[in-house]
Amino acid sequence: MPAAPPPDRPDPLDPESALESRSASLWPDSTRPAPLHTNFGVDLAMSRFDPLADERQREQAHAAAAFDVCHAGLALRLLLFVQAVVAIGVLVILASADWIRVVAASSFTALAATLLWLVLLCLGQRLLPRIVPARRAAAVVALGAGCALLGAAPMWWLPLAPATPTQVLGVALAGAAFAAGAWTWLDLRARLWQPVEAAARLAELQSRIRPHFLFNALNTALALVHVDPDRAERVLEDLSALFREALAESGTSVTLDDEIELAQRYLAIEQVRFGDRLRVTWEIDPQVGRARVPPLVLQPLVENAVRHGVEPARDGGRIDIQAVVRRGQAVVLVTNPVGDEPSRPGSGMALANVRERLRLLHDVGAQCDTWRDGDQFHARIVVPL
Repeated sequence: MPAAPPPDRPDPLDPESALESRSASLWPDSTRPAPLHTNFGVDLAMSRFDPLADERQREQAHAAAAFDVCHAGLALRLLLFVQAVVAIGVLVILASADWIRVVAASSFTALAATLLWLVLLCLGQRLLPRIVPARRAAAVVALGAGCALLGAAPMWWLPLAPATPTQVLGVALAGAAFAAGAWTWLDLRARLWQPVEAAARLAELQSRIRPHFLFNALNTALALVHVDPDRAERVLEDLSALFREALAESGTSVTLDDEIELAQRYLAIEQVRFGDRLRVTWEIDPQVGRARVPPLVLQPLVENAVRHGVEPARDGGRIDIQAVVRRGQAVVLVTNPVGDEPSRPGSGMALANVRERLRLLHDVGAQCDTWRDGDQFHARIVVPL
């Protein structure tokens, strides 16, 4: 088991969580490659030769990113913005002793309307991106007006606020204006992140497909061809799975179960190279498997553990991979030894890449931490379930 973290850090794993030990088999079950279009998850005739289909896919991906309002951090920013605008607006219009009472009533209406608008957008985040942009914007604005009227309905029913036709129209227009402003910000936010996401994808590919690993894996397979053909075949199958995942457009997220299987394939290849010098233990809570993570987010952590923890050590070392559920989050911890002679320092691109892609997918709901504790190095990622 890895050493405890420094005293100033919380326990990275919940000791009360029920862990299921996953088999430390050096060779996970692998299958023969499926047909080409199945392996890569896309229809080549559609994705390569239909530019209109590509454009529609990009537009839907952009709209889906804009409608991704289910993050707590994003919703909180919108709520605070609306509350601040309402308070300042009432102060400008009504600078009197009744300001506090009017602000309280307006804040309640704005809070209820904003929460309802966010919940409805979150529920419709799969349906709305399929609508053409003009109708989608109109639906968002109309939804804002309707939510504003529903938010003000309790104040009119009590009654704590006048319900004149002018008042009702003003509330509806205010809701539509706030919805239009919020949607414009979300749309611009999604467009601004597109270059960042593309750059992160390119950097991820460069950091994943390292030539030295490819050459070592191929040489290992060649050395096994005459000695152990079955094992050589499994090495090539695992290598194929790794590169298929790196090169395929697998989408914005995959399950943590898929990432664990991919990391097992990578470590199985390295196990052939290092033999008894590489020892791996897995402790996985089966409940973490449904968590969504960016593609190839766990593999660079175990690759760094091999490269900087096991490879430079004369006697090798042990890598511990643990995953538990803690307070509604999936916590994955990768621990490797740190030798007396440090390995060749890396550029840090892989870890920076993991952090950036976690932020793009989960915003403030995810984190990636690394720290050293004595002769152990820890890398931890936390994602919501």
